[in-house]
Amino acid sequence: HTVVRESPRRWLNLQEYQSKKLMQDSGVTVQRFFVADNPTEARDAAKRLNAKEIVLKAQILAGGRGKGVFDSGLKGGVHLTTDPAVVGELASKMLGYNLTTKQTPKDGVKVKTVMVAEALDISRETYFAILMDRACNGPVMVGSPQGGMDIEEVAARTPELIFKEAIDIFEGVRDDQALRMAANLGFKGPLERQAADQIKKLYDLFLKVDATQVEVNPLGETPQGQVVCFDAKINFDDNAEFRQKAVFAMDDTAESDPIETEAAKYDLKYIGLDGNIACFVNGAGLAMATCDIIDLHGGKPANFLDLGGGVKENQVYAAFKLLTADPKVEAILVNIFGGIVNCAIIANGITKACRELELKVPLVEHITPILKSVHRLPVTE
Repeated sequence: HTVVRESPRRWLNLQEYQSKKLMQDSGVTVQRFFVADNPTEARDAAKRLNAKEIVLKAQILAGGRGKGVFDSGLKGGVHLTTDPAVVGELASKMLGYNLTTKQTPKDGVKVKTVMVAEALDISRETYFAILMDRACNGPVMVGSPQGGMDIEEVAARTPELIFKEAIDIFEGVRDDQALRMAANLGFKGPLERQAADQIKKLYDLFLKVDATQVEVNPLGETPQGQVVCFDAKINFDDNAEFRQKAVFAMDDTAESDPIETEAAKYDLKYIGLDGNIACFVNGAGLAMATCDIIDLHGGKPANFLDLGGGVKENQVYAAFKLLTADPKVEAILVNIFGGIVNCAIIANGITKACRELELKVPLVEHITPILKSVHRLPVTE
């Protein structure tokens, strides 16, 4: 098996505060919060919250922030305090410093923003998600009264605590469905209706932003009798980018692999791997098979690269430029299947790249054109 470098995925991945803002805009109940990019702003935000307790969270895309370590010496990317002045001091040890967690590269990720939020007590945690499900031919609600933990673990250990409700795309989430799910999540009395209303608003958000998944873990209740979405992960349909300009404009590529970010500009499907043989392939299946073949014969692929079927000459050139810029690459393997692409486009792009980029590594090409048989039909009157 090939090993993927530890870097965020190419698809849209929002920071926690961005997801919470989208939820807030759809009427979903979240903690009151502000965002700051300097210690003074963080301290002032804490004062404006006027909360009994404040939670300060470093904003990076990787998980495990609470147990992370900053190169400033500060331990933990999540801190609780009652003193706004302490928020400023903590922020000064977070902002501009790298935070390393179990999900970041070894040198960590530089923290540029922090979220300053009202800390709320949670008396009970549940799990709730809306996602696209092939078996249901559409969206489905999934919930469990066991929240705040890995849902896969809950499903494996106590499958009877996983509840599902298929959503009719024409009707949406019905009142009886939302109330039933709220009851299955363990909300009682007036909290049941409150949770049902949150469920319906989460589905409105799901539709509004063209999400493929909205996962809230935990969906909790407070001792004061409030149902709150404490943390959420939203996945988006990349094909809906044309009508979700505002959402996709939030994409911060600072934490992404720079080669992957550059590849995305040319609509190239690229994922960096840890080897030294660059792969230049059309079709996702063939690209994966090419990586596996290299690995099978003792080599290590440097990347996954799918040109796709509608590739243009400038994309071929751009792909070669990206591959040759990677210092790990010691050879390039081209494997093109002519069934979905014009081989002349590939050949012209490659020859142009070789001439202009002064290729200094071995290039192995395997291009399979598809020859169409022409049968002369009999002339009929």
